[in-house]
Amino acid sequence: MRLLIVEDEKRLALSLARGLTAEGYAVDVVHDGREGLHRATETPYDLVILDIMLPGMNGYRVCAALRAAGHDVPILMLTAKDGEYDEAEGLDTGADDYLTKPFSYVVLVARVKALLRRRGPGPSPVLVHGDLKVDTAARRVHLGEDEVALTAKEFAVLEQLVTRPGEVVSKARILEHVWDFAYDGDPNIVEVYISALRRKLRPGLIRTVRGAGYRLEAGR
Repeated sequence: MRLLIVEDEKRLALSLARGLTAEGYAVDVVHDGREGLHRATETPYDLVILDIMLPGMNGYRVCAALRAAGHDVPILMLTAKDGEYDEAEGLDTGADDYLTKPFSYVVLVARVKALLRRRGPGPSPVLVHGDLKVDTAARRVHLGEDEVALTAKEFAVLEQLVTRPGEVVSKARILEHVWDFAYDGDPNIVEVYISALRRKLRPGLIRTVRGAGYRLEAGR
């Protein structure tokens, strides 16, 4: 399952991301409310952990905007504030649960698991780009009628591109979301996996945008 953390305290966000990754979740992190809203709108997340005090747009507004747009993703709100009014406001905007800082990591994980159980299994999100079909739940890829076997890392790199078709996805973003925040190896590892995807898929499907990153081109 894929989680989004929207938290401007970078050390806390990093700590949560590492812990939840160790629990078996795929985790994305952003530090700005507007970017969090954009990411949650464009990507099919299973749960959003949303801080209230954020630059750009506060958590209340992000939550309200997601609900107004029809997104039913479970939202766990975090705040350093403490008071019935804050909790009521958070829940009134559409949040599913509320946790006040400082909190126990064990409690946060328990809340996350409870929200995911409450939601139950949803339909398998299948991303379609021309004749390319990527099933992010079953981790399967089809090109036309043919299934393409990918390694876990190849699939994760492709997923970063197919969730943003037509957009340039930077090498740094791929490193951050496919490897981890502490990765200090050769950043050219991304090019190795892009080359592998090109061999397995179709020439011209993934274009290099010099100095910017990679873009998934229009399919057939």
